[in-house]
Formats: sequence, structure tokens, C-alpha cells
Amino acid sequence: MKQFALARLAPLAFALTLIGLWQLLADLNLISPIFFPSPARAFAVLEYRLADGSLWGSLAGTSLRMVFGWLLASIAGVILGAAIGSSRLTRDLLDPTLEFIRPLPASAVIPVAILFLGLSNAMSLTVIAFGAIWPVLLASVHGFSTVQHELSDVSNVLGFGRRQFLQKIALPSALPDIIAGLRVSLAIALILTVVTEMQSSLPGLGWDIFFAQRSYRSADLYAGLILLAALGFTANHLILLLERRALRWRTLRT
Repeated sequence: MKQFALARLAPLAFALTLIGLWQLLADLNLISPIFFPSPARAFAVLEYRLADGSLWGSLAGTSLRMVFGWLLASIAGVILGAAIGSSRLTRDLLDPTLEFIRPLPASAVIPVAILFLGLSNAMSLTVIAFGAIWPVLLASVHGFSTVQHELSDVSNVLGFGRRQFLQKIALPSALPDIIAGLRVSLAIALILTVVTEMQSSLPGLGWDIFFAQRSYRSADLYAGLILLAALGFTANHLILLLERRALRWRTLRT
């Protein structure tokens, strides 16, 4: 129990130490207050925006775009990954095309998406989904294509059809790879959410940071960065919670 508490408190103590050092350097005027304001100023901005209610709109806008874009990418990635990974013929047919499209930076798709969809939420979701689908898709392909032959033999003995095999055997076997891809995908979704908000002036944390930079309001800029970091941290830990619940059978087996 003592080791568990220490493992929990040590990262928090380290983070607080860094913040305290940041504040000390600012108080001693060893860093520029214009370009690198103190954490007290950044947290004061967050407190003010929390009090006047403007913080919730930006946070909700960014969170919703990130989550919906990530869900679109996740659903499409798992379905396509299952179809490709479970069929050697499909992999051989689609692999050259996927390898051609995969290296394309998602940011390069933004002008094309704006051309067809305008400066809209639909454009943002399209870019987010395009960029975030690849970790899930590739992880799903790998997971479904590496199902042990013994499990396939068991499904044949039990008389499972293709749907039952995918649902009861292949999917649980591929789940560790899929969840790993989901974690990477979520981080990419957050990055692209911020980028599209900056590009298209959509209300959210990305636009707030961009506007603060253009207005030379450095405290507002760092406040937005702190909030983005907190959002990413929370989202990642939710995925870790999902992983622990979905993969409890691995702990029980060991």
C-alpha cells in the first residue's frame, strides 16, 4: 500500500516542483513575463474564464470535435481492419493503396476538405477522422491477421460461421492491438482538432490559443495550453480505464 501511494504521489510531486520552479523564475525576473508568464497568471486566466463561463464553451467545442472525430475513425478503423485483416486476398488487394495514402499528412488534407466542405464542423471532423483512423486501422489489421491458427481450428470444430468467429474469437484476440491503436488515435485526434480550429476559426481551445498568440496575450495562451494538456491527460486515462476493464481476462489468466 505504501509503495502504491508513493507511486501515485511521486509524479504529482514532480509536476508541482516544476510549476514551483517556473513560478520562482518568473518572480525573480529570470524569464520574460511577456513571452513566458508565471503560472500564477495563467491559472488566474483560467479562474477568470471559469467564473464568467466562457471556458466551458471552448472546452466543450474542442472536446466534442475530438470525441466525434475519434469515434468515426475508431468505428471505421475497426470495421475495415477486421475486413482486411481476416482476408489474405483483401490484404493483397488493398495493401498498395493503403501504403500510398497512409504517409499523407492529415494537415495536407485540410485545404482539400475546406474546398469541399468549407470552414465548418464537417470539415474539422473529416480531417480528424482521416488522420486518426490510421493507428486504429493498422492495429486492427495486425490484430485480426495474427489470430492463432489453433483458435481457428477450435472455431471450425465448434461449427462457428464467419460472423461468430470474428465476434467470439478474432475480436477478443485482436483487442489488445485495437486498444493500443485507440490510444494513439485519440492523441492524434486532439492534435488535429486544435489545428482545424486554428485554420477555420472554429470556437474552441485551438482558436483561443491562436487568437491569444495574435493578440500577444501570453497568459491566455499558456492557460489554453494547460487546459489542452489536462484534456489530453484525462482522455488518455479514460482509455487506460477502458483497457483495464476490457482486458481483465489477461490479468486473470496470468
